[in-house]
Amino acid sequence: MPDLRPIVFLLGVLITVASAVTMIPAAYAYYSIPLDIENARAFLVTSGVAILSGLPMMLFARGANFRLAPRQMYLLTVSSWILISLVGALPFMLSTMHMSVVNAIFESVSGLTTTGSTVMTGLADVPKSILLWRACQQWAGGIGIVVMVVAIMPHLRVGGMRLFRSEASDKSEKFTARSSKVAQAIGAVYLLLSVLCAAFYWMAGMDSFNAIVHAMTTVSTGGFSTSDLSMQQFASGTILWIATIFMFLAGLPFVLLSQMLQGNVTALKNDQQVRGYAVLVICSVVMMFTWLVYSYEMPLSQAVRIAAFNTVAILTTTGYTIIDYNVWGGFAVGALFFMTFVGACAGSTAGGMKIFRFQVAALMLKNHVRTMVHPRGVYSTTFNNRHVSDDIVSSIIAFTFVFGATIAVLAVALSLTGLDLVTSLSGAATAVANVGPGLGDTIGPAGNFSTLPDIAKWILVIGMLLGRLEILTVLVLFTGVFWRG
Repeated sequence: MPDLRPIVFLLGVLITVASAVTMIPAAYAYYSIPLDIENARAFLVTSGVAILSGLPMMLFARGANFRLAPRQMYLLTVSSWILISLVGALPFMLSTMHMSVVNAIFESVSGLTTTGSTVMTGLADVPKSILLWRACQQWAGGIGIVVMVVAIMPHLRVGGMRLFRSEASDKSEKFTARSSKVAQAIGAVYLLLSVLCAAFYWMAGMDSFNAIVHAMTTVSTGGFSTSDLSMQQFASGTILWIATIFMFLAGLPFVLLSQMLQGNVTALKNDQQVRGYAVLVICSVVMMFTWLVYSYEMPLSQAVRIAAFNTVAILTTTGYTIIDYNVWGGFAVGALFFMTFVGACAGSTAGGMKIFRFQVAALMLKNHVRTMVHPRGVYSTTFNNRHVSDDIVSSIIAFTFVFGATIAVLAVALSLTGLDLVTSLSGAATAVANVGPGLGDTIGPAGNFSTLPDIAKWILVIGMLLGRLEILTVLVLFTGVFWRG
């Protein structure tokens, strides 16, 4: 069994940090007009519980060896997301919302994994401190996702992430010499994008509260909003274009954004994954734009704005909505459903399978066709001018299989709770891909997850966590070989 002391210590640190984050909505509730003392008390109690839990864990495990082995990384990654989700659920239960355990955990997991699905209705009447807390969860979850993918996943042999290991550990790069420097560089870019997004939202007509909240949920590609109408509440084309641009930027690898800001202006242009992401976005927007113009005779300016916003929101798994795209017909709904699986770039805040896996799969298919024609030919698979080893290819194949199998199993489980096929399948897909809205009247863009049975919500909670942790990171903990030796 791996040494648990460093894991306990780091979990204590994370819980203590979470206690500090809860002070942000607590302060807002306390200083708001009128005074929101009950919700301020809920956040203060949560903060106290977190500190009283985190400090003893840190004291108990002090002096541990913090050079973590892979098995310890697996345990730390999974347990940290679960524990922080439980802490994040407390304000929903203790506040004036008085949410049930399942609803509170669902909302917390959805926030931290930046999925964006919600069981809350009447958001316009929800206390602003609660709305701020949801945004804080998504913003913190977003930066946590990027650091996890860049600094941890490449070392865990998960789903081909080792393709990006050199960006996270190459000591020849000034800003990636150590994991701490990677986190600092990413954090600086993440904060910069958030501040710029909030400033542009404010200049476009949002009030300061909405500008800050929506900037946090845009850059984190989370999609939580302050109204049941989501971004439709803002009757401004400028705001929609700002959201589209920053969602697109948040779908780029943050390490490469850091390199670009440090002077490497070609970092993004030379990256094969980024080029594929840009081409996919452009082609998808053009396709959706053409469909809206020729099928519904929508004005050109409106069609390009709506097509760009919805396409980028789905591809980056942000999940913002401005219209119920269920009424666009079978082609548009089908296209958007398949976009759900793709996601944006690895190293971004987006969910989904990630662009690079589709690119590597296409290269593998190309080489396979070549060998069918020339059986004695030897063809190498390269990505970003680097050879893709067989074990990375196997890892990508394993991840792709388990990704599809997980969605299938969860869809069957959801159907057993009484949900229809569309709700079950799209619900499972949107949970594992961390997108947010599904399809159909119940959980589609015009609905939410509040009416689902409790057992269905628990299934979706599992799906959201599995999707965010790249599935295999969790499944390895349930194997006997992990605990032996």
